[in-house]
Amino acid sequence: MSSEPRQRVVITGDGPHLVEGPVEIVLPDGSRTVSERPVTALCVCYRSTLYPICDTSHRRRRRPARPETPEEPS
Repeated sequence: MSSEPRQRVVITGDGPHLVEGPVEIVLPDGSRTVSERPVTALCVCYRSTLYPICDTSHRRRRRPARPETPEEPS
């Protein structure tokens, strides 16, 4: 068993992934970003100007309109 504490990652349904504790993020190009925040929100929509850290840009997207429900025949 490892003596290091486990990091918790919370995957939200329509927003960022939340990582508890300080974290180092390694991107595919090899660049690294460190966050010392108690909880770091990781962008999964690629809209953030602070990528890979979420800046809530996902909130500005428009949601598709709800489809109209057909009326029941009288």
